[in-house]
Amino acid sequence: MQVLGAFNKFEQCVLNMALINICDSESYVGQEMRGQYNAWKRTTDETVYNPWLDIHKFTIYLPHPDQEYEDVTLEEGLTKGYNIEVEPVKDPSKLVYNIPEGGHFVVVLKQRLVNGNFEIAATGIFVRSLGILSLDVIVDPDEGEYQSLMVKHPIIRDYPQDWETKLKMFLQGEIRGEELSRVVGYVDRGLNRDFRPPSWNEVYLGASGFAGF
Repeated sequence: MQVLGAFNKFEQCVLNMALINICDSESYVGQEMRGQYNAWKRTTDETVYNPWLDIHKFTIYLPHPDQEYEDVTLEEGLTKGYNIEVEPVKDPSKLVYNIPEGGHFVVVLKQRLVNGNFEIAATGIFVRSLGILSLDVIVDPDEGEYQSLMVKHPIIRDYPQDWETKLKMFLQGEIRGEELSRVVGYVDRGLNRDFRPPSWNEVYLGASGFAGF
């Protein structure tokens, strides 16, 4: 695993685990997304469609590795995706990105000290079809310095060879989301009943080279 200056190995593994949960419509995050989407549509009397067709905001919290909680261990919380919040974006014009259909807004918050506050560390776009986070990581907020980071799903092995080109074209609005390979189907229990999401320990050990999934 390449460890970038802005994120250490633990934090990158948290991002990987978050991506696993976001892609899986049967996860805690997926169920929360569906519930909020249905509640929103009921208030507007609109027809309920696939929630993935509307832009959502995902907030990913990167806790300090020594952080403790009362009712759940850190490992259990990361496995379940309790460090992720999701809500529908009711007015996409207020976002800092022009996100095409099939993409979703992402904010990453980082906790530097135990029991400390979370500070913004990155923003970006989640592209569901490819199971990828395209992030702008904040390196120096005063200088406006950012670092691009692509987080690929750690379980998907057969990304198409041209995925980077297609991703760039999608983000620039040159192709539609339907034209992207839907590799997310392998890692979504709503589409693949044989998929078993890994635990936090499996993801962390896999990144350390001790195990695979």
